[in-house]
Amino acid sequence: MASNVDLRSDTVTRPSPAMRAAIAAAEVGDDVLGDDPTVQALQERMADLLGQPAALFMPSGSMANQVAIRAATEPGDEIIADFHTHSYNFESGAPAALSGCSMRLIHTPRGIFSAADVASAVRAADAHFPRSRLVIIENTNNRGGGSVWPCAAVAEVAAVAHEHGLRVHLDGARLLNACVARGAAPTDYTRHVDSVSVCFSKGLGAPIGSILAGPAEFIARAHRYRKMFGGGMRQVGILAAAALYAIEHNVERLAEDHANARRLADGISGLPGIRLDPAQVETNIVLFDVSEPFRSAAELVDGLRARGVWMFATGPRQARAVTHLDVTRAQIDAAIAAFDAVCHARAGIGG
Repeated sequence: MASNVDLRSDTVTRPSPAMRAAIAAAEVGDDVLGDDPTVQALQERMADLLGQPAALFMPSGSMANQVAIRAATEPGDEIIADFHTHSYNFESGAPAALSGCSMRLIHTPRGIFSAADVASAVRAADAHFPRSRLVIIENTNNRGGGSVWPCAAVAEVAAVAHEHGLRVHLDGARLLNACVARGAAPTDYTRHVDSVSVCFSKGLGAPIGSILAGPAEFIARAHRYRKMFGGGMRQVGILAAAALYAIEHNVERLAEDHANARRLADGISGLPGIRLDPAQVETNIVLFDVSEPFRSAAELVDGLRARGVWMFATGPRQARAVTHLDVTRAQIDAAIAAFDAVCHARAGIGG
């Protein structure tokens, strides 16, 4: 197991010994009753970091997004988002099932849309139409290959949304990747939006958990929906301690993951069957197309797995590799060597 290079996702990270020590030492209470001191400390820390009045600890990023949607909308409302968006693609149809909302999708190459796109998508005030109520921005955008929103673009989209009476939720599961990549503070993004979620269990290395932050009244409403959706937790300070450790120790080192992703992209971009522009690798996600001589992305992925390199095919002709704190530079070089061997063997080149 240790010899494998696991590039399936940054969710596969495991707590370090120091994080485990923080977990073991955590002071706990009953979070449903509101008296877990470590959860309280985490919520206060994240509210401050994100420039929001209040925050709420969540079991997962999906629940954070769906609670945000439910707290911002009513059944019959419509949500504007890019068709790459996680809450549309990977959260089990929850906007419809849990909030009774439809999605109005914007189509872009990498998940970053414009203020004009939003203005065009807003419904007219007519009883025939759903009410446009919420815009979702995902930064970084997973299906967009870890693409980073410019701060100015977030500001422009939010301004137009607010002008039309819409709220804006920032799905910032990997927001801190975006901040490190751009040299920006979280508040450079979050000061424009109405709510924001951040995940602790991806590149930050915690075993579980996300935060939802926003105005106090919004978070009070979100607290009710967290309970309704089954997210009430008890002595969860042990997990909040891991998140606190992650925020204090694992943010700046995200730059190492970004460098490793670019190294991987540079190393494989010229190989037979790989279609990839390394310049588009901005953070820790390497998304690429698979062409002839491979019959499918799955064929390439299977060949790599046989050589100890794990990743996912994300479509018939697309694959994804994700770097994280459990992947070293030496392992990236080993992955490049595996790609080289598999691609050249399939092309009938070399030994």
